[in-house]
Parts: sequence; C-alpha cells; structure tokens
Amino acid sequence: MAPGGWTCFLTGLLSLAWAAGHDHQGEADTYHVSAGHLFLLSCQIADAHSEIKWSRGDGGDGSLPAGVEVRDGSLWFLPVQMTHSGSYVCEKRNKMKPSKGRFRVLVSGSSCPDPSEEILATKETSEGLPCKQNEIFRLSLPRKIRWTKDCQQVQSDGEPVHPNTNGLMRLAAVSEADAGKYTCHVDVTVDGRNYTAARSVQMTVKNGTPEIFPEIHVVRPKNEVVIVEVGKRAELHCKAYTGFSEDEEIFMYWTINGTYSSDISGLVESWKFIHERGKVFGESTLSIATVRNEFLNVPIHCHISSPVEVKVGEARLQEADPTERNTFYMIVSLWLSALFTILILTAFVLVCKVNLFLAYRALKTVFSKQVPDGKLYDAYVSVGQSAMLSLDGVACFALRLLPEELEQKHGYSLYIRGRDDRPGEAIHDVISAAVRQCRRLLIVLSSAGKSKETAQFWENPNQLTYEQKVGLHDALMRNDPKVILVEVDGPVDYSQLPESLRYIKRTQGALEWKSSFVETNKLTQMYLKSNFWKSLRRHMPAAPARRPQSIA
Repeated sequence: MAPGGWTCFLTGLLSLAWAAGHDHQGEADTYHVSAGHLFLLSCQIADAHSEIKWSRGDGGDGSLPAGVEVRDGSLWFLPVQMTHSGSYVCEKRNKMKPSKGRFRVLVSGSSCPDPSEEILATKETSEGLPCKQNEIFRLSLPRKIRWTKDCQQVQSDGEPVHPNTNGLMRLAAVSEADAGKYTCHVDVTVDGRNYTAARSVQMTVKNGTPEIFPEIHVVRPKNEVVIVEVGKRAELHCKAYTGFSEDEEIFMYWTINGTYSSDISGLVESWKFIHERGKVFGESTLSIATVRNEFLNVPIHCHISSPVEVKVGEARLQEADPTERNTFYMIVSLWLSALFTILILTAFVLVCKVNLFLAYRALKTVFSKQVPDGKLYDAYVSVGQSAMLSLDGVACFALRLLPEELEQKHGYSLYIRGRDDRPGEAIHDVISAAVRQCRRLLIVLSSAGKSKETAQFWENPNQLTYEQKVGLHDALMRNDPKVILVEVDGPVDYSQLPESLRYIKRTQGALEWKSSFVETNKLTQMYLKSNFWKSLRRHMPAAPARRPQSIA
C-alpha cells in the first residue's frame, strides 16, 4: 500500500476509536408516551458540573420541535404531540471527556401508552408494581396517583386501589386474571395547567416458584407493646431473618391499622439488610415524628414480603400511665431530696463537728454518772519562765486569757506555772505533784524562737523543763496526763525542741492562737476566737474539777 493510503487508513481507525470513546449512546432507550400527556426526559450521563445540549437526532437541523423545551437539563414535552415521535440526543460538554446519550420517543394516541417493560409475576405470590415516574416525583408538586389495568381503573373488593406516595401498587396474591397492561397515571399542575404523565408495564403471570426462597422468620416485633407519650417522638423497630443472601425481591414496609405508613404524614420508614454470623436479616425502622391519639392501641404491622410469602410482625403503641410517670418523678425527687439532705448534713457535720462534740459531751455529762478520778486540776499550764517574766503575748495568753475563758466562763481549774506555785516551796516536789494531779498538760509554745520556749530546754534543763519532763514521760508511757500543744503568734520551730514534743506534734497536732485576731474586723475576730476556744475545750476534760485551795 502506498504511504498516502496507509495514512488515510490510520486516520480512519483513529477517528473510529475517538468516536467509540466519546459517543456512549449505544442502543437508544425507548420511551412510550401518549399524546396530550406531560413527559420529562432526563439525560442520564449528565452531572452537576457539565453543560447539557439537547437536539433532535433524526435528521434536519437538530432543533427541538415546538412544545419541547429544556428546563434544568431535562427535556420537557408540554404536552406530547404526535409530531414529537423520533430520536433525541443529549450531549454532555466538558473539558475532560464529551459524550452523548440517545433516546427514542414513540407517541401513541391512546390514553394508556404502550408498555415500556415487562414484569414476570408468579402465581399466588405478592407482587409490587413500581410507577417509575421519578422525574415527575422530583418536582415536589402536589400530585394524584392512580393505576389502571388495560385502561380500566384497578379495584380491590369494589374499591379503588390506593398506591403509596411513590406510586408503588402492591398485589397481595397474584392470579392469572391479574395479567395485563398496567398504567400509572400521575396528575399534576405545571405553570397553572393540569397535566397527566403516564407509564405502562406489562405483567405476565406464570405458575410455580421460579426460585427456592428460605422461610422468613420474624424476630421482632411479636405482639410488642411500646409505651409512648402523645405529642412526643417514637420509633418502632422490625427485624426478620431472610436467608443467607440479600435478595432484591424481598422488601419490608409498615401499616398502621391497615393503612400504609407512606400514606400517613409524619411517618418515615426505612429498611436495610444486615449480616449476623453468616445469616442475613432485614431490619426496618418506623419513625413517628409526633405520636397522635389515632396511633394508640391499633395494630401496627411490619410486613416482610418475598415472592413466596409475607410475614407480619405486630406492635401496639400504648400511652404511658400518668400515675406511673408521676410515681417515677416522685421517686426521683425523693432520691434527689435525700441526696441533697445528706450533702447538707455532711457539710453541717464537717463545719460544726466541734460544736456537736461539745454538745454531745455536755449531755453525756448530765445524764451519766461521773466516776471521780482523784485529780485536783483540769490542766497544768506550762510556760517558759523567761516568757512569763517578759509579759509578752505568751504571758498575756497564759496569765489572762486562759483563766478568763476556761476558769471564769467554763469552770475549769488550772494550775499555771508562775501563778500558782509559791516562793520557798521545793520546786521539784511541787511540780511533780501538780502535774500528776492534773488531767491535761497544756504546753504553751511561742514562735519567738530560742529566746523563749526553746531557751527553757537548753539554759537550765534541771529546773525549767522539769514539768515537761515529768508530764511528757507520763503522757508517753501511761497516756496520763494528755498533752495539749498551743502555739502562740505563729509557727514554732520544732527542730529546736526535744523529740518528745516533736512526736506529740506529729501525732496529734497543735492549736494556734494569734494576737492578730484582735486586728481583724469584729465578725472575723469573733469567729476565729470562738473556733480556737471550742477546739481547746474539745481537748479539755468533760467535767471541770473542783478548784483546790492548796497542794500538800
């Protein structure tokens, strides 16, 4: 072949390849329509980002005939005319890959167009006939749907059959008499004019079961009662075993008192297949936006339909008993009240535990017989000699404040070193006897450092710390007397004090008195001072001892 011939041959092959890759029309889809009806033709190859161009595809200049226009990418026949028969082409134009789709429209003069498809039904089984007017339904216009068989209105027991909102018509038990041409008519109003859109299917009935279907078993509901509140939202759930694979001929739907849920406003149903341990179940949900009185105490059925059988699960809605609801609210209120009361009591006990202890001890003292313990004093007050002589805050606290509060107000008997000992007495004997005749050893410590209490432990340990030695020895060995530590005017450096005092501090702590109490406002001053004296009384004996005149 000559070079020029090869070039022409290759060019022809490339042209055919490009046409095959860019013209995906294949065999044209055929639509049967009736003259005078509304018909919408959508371009299946279109998408949101493409430009669509429609044209007449059977010769001529390609322009659309009168009465045919393009709206939102679809071809509208307003209405169909006999001259509209022919082929139409939609072309998708974009930068990546242009393509075409071809359609064939056949117009008849009958009000019921010729069937566009055939449905094969099995005798004595349930069958659903779809309307397949999705283009019309997507307009969201008020519509009326009706079915005819061989152009005669379909009836059941003398009454017209009412399909659901999507136009699906169900035939419960198909017989040979049900065979024929079925047409779904949809009446709508467009631009102020009334139109009818129609589409036909041919149903053929045959004997026998084409396939073996597993028996359906309803898992739930089985005579289930669901407690609801009128005016509130509710959901019903349905589950059924359908076999070992998902079969497209199985579907589920709901009815309320015999009415399809799709025909009742405010109801939404959905269903899907789920897999559990190698088995397939159908699961459906009926959502009720607002429970109405007509939904109460009526049978609500979940239907699971296959070509050979229909199984039904039943549920009923029952209004919640107001008495039970009130009882529940009352129980919750009681629990909350009890919890709140416990919290209040706990907080009260934590805040007032010292007051409660003192009150309890006072009542116990009144109503119980006190056994004498042979003690003459309630407390031995030990203060460093240098602190007593300096008359600073420690001396003021020991010689004035303690007696005023404990002796004058509450009747306690105190032995205060530097006040109750007498000149010329054998100091060791007097101290030893006094400490052992006291129920408590109250040691007053100062934050002034080694110049005060710490000095008494190091300057003259044979005399100044004798009462501490005696009292602490007895307290640690026999727990008698009990020791009370009081820190005056700030924290005390216990590292400079004997181990016995450090041990008392670690095990039972110390009370704190600050002369700065008087520098605060009156309410705060009263509160802080009251807390200190109550805490001190809590550590003191319950019943004050009788005040002795002298110690032999």
